[in-house]
Amino acid sequence: MNPSLKIVLVLLVVFLLLQIPIFNPEKNYVNADTKVDITDKYEVPMNIQMDLYVACYDCHSNYTEDYPWYYNIQPLSWWMNSHIKKAKQALNFSEFATYPRDTAVKKFESLHLVMKEQTMPLKSYLWLHEEAKLTDKQYQHLADWAKEMQQKVEQTINSTQD
Repeated sequence: MNPSLKIVLVLLVVFLLLQIPIFNPEKNYVNADTKVDITDKYEVPMNIQMDLYVACYDCHSNYTEDYPWYYNIQPLSWWMNSHIKKAKQALNFSEFATYPRDTAVKKFESLHLVMKEQTMPLKSYLWLHEEAKLTDKQYQHLADWAKEMQQKVEQTINSTQD
């Protein structure tokens, strides 16, 4: 048998074995109402909440709603799972109310910046998630809201230090 054919067959067998469901990572969905979502502690207008939900929550919360069909293909699911974990480490709206005020200030500041620069959602995410695309107006509203929240939380920190 041709050596290159052997390599292809071995790779195919390994690929097929990896498709066995026991190798799939756990999906990002907590089935409990934690009461520590950003909306539980901070004033989030409905339009802002909806924009965050549609454009951000799949990666930046404990509730990834719709997994695409290709999530069941290895190693794509491992890559996506790793991406979601990193996103949640950077910012998790489902646990935002647990952040200390100084951390919340930094998170709002970062949110303001990425919305102002329109760098989130990631372009690679938007290729397959058309519904997550934000308009310039939505980006501006999110950026303005995040800046306003940053300032409000900073004021509470300053008022307790006086």
